[in-house]
Amino acid sequence: MERVKITNCCVRAAASVVGKMERMGPLGGFFDLHDNEDRFGQSTWEKAEAEMQRMALNTALAKVKWQQEQLGAIFAGDLLNQCVGAAYGLKDFSVPYLGLYGACSTAAEGLLLTALLCDRGVFSSAAAVASSHNCTAERQYRSPLEYGAQRTPTAQWTVTGAGAFLVDSDVGEDAPVIRAVMPGLVVEKGVRDAANMGAAMAPAAADTLLRFFKETHTVPTDFDLIVTGDLGYEGGSILCDLMRIAGQDIAPVYNDCGMMIYSRETQDTHAGGSGCGCSAVVLASYLLPKLATGALERVLFLGTGAMMSPQIIQQGEAIPAIAHLLCFVSKESREWKLC
Repeated sequence: MERVKITNCCVRAAASVVGKMERMGPLGGFFDLHDNEDRFGQSTWEKAEAEMQRMALNTALAKVKWQQEQLGAIFAGDLLNQCVGAAYGLKDFSVPYLGLYGACSTAAEGLLLTALLCDRGVFSSAAAVASSHNCTAERQYRSPLEYGAQRTPTAQWTVTGAGAFLVDSDVGEDAPVIRAVMPGLVVEKGVRDAANMGAAMAPAAADTLLRFFKETHTVPTDFDLIVTGDLGYEGGSILCDLMRIAGQDIAPVYNDCGMMIYSRETQDTHAGGSGCGCSAVVLASYLLPKLATGALERVLFLGTGAMMSPQIIQQGEAIPAIAHLLCFVSKESREWKLC
């Protein structure tokens, strides 16, 4: 069964909201909004994350002067139990809401679903929103920051950020086009270390990429960039090794959102960034604008997620992972036949 689905819709607008750490990183000047206190005017970290989602979606709508009623649906998620960041942050929008949990793959999952449904005529337009907050994620999955626990070298730093995307079935003149999508399969290779998400997720990314190349008869060099979100330095290295062993060398065109968002030399983030907000803000603020200007023409974007919970880790279970893929093309490559 072929799992690659060809689509023809665009990302009409995207917006990003980040915290202080992200603003200080290499991509700091590209983000739309930031807060040096990571509070966003709220009394709790959870409320701050919800506020980031609201701000991101409102900013994306304002960029194209859309009213919320133009959206057929909102697909949104985060790392918190029951996706409360998305539910509370977007509750005042009068738009059908569908909550998602894909761990760090949530932004890709939301974009994949909006692309399929807009391309098939179910909606004329829809939104995908994803967020994470360093303080909420640490409290839920590990220990509150006040505890001062040491992090292992393979640990990643959860990004404080939210990204929102408006997907439209009417392809705009310069808007990046979602040419194809490929849902991932759950892959579990026995990794039990919750402080090494990159190792748990890398096999899922390799599985999706290899199936995509096989079905589309493409090779890594057909693309300007193959970017994951977020394997970090540890998982990115493993992915490149796995692909090389399989006969597909992606290293010359590979990068990872978790490696791009922070400076390894000046910011102590160990193996790089992670979290639903990581790939969401890098895609919204940096990659999509490069596609819009033609600086990038063909990009494979893989959202990778570790599908675990604190309870499962405490019970010693291995960590299942997933990787969803989207193929973006610029105006210059719209006539390119993928399959």
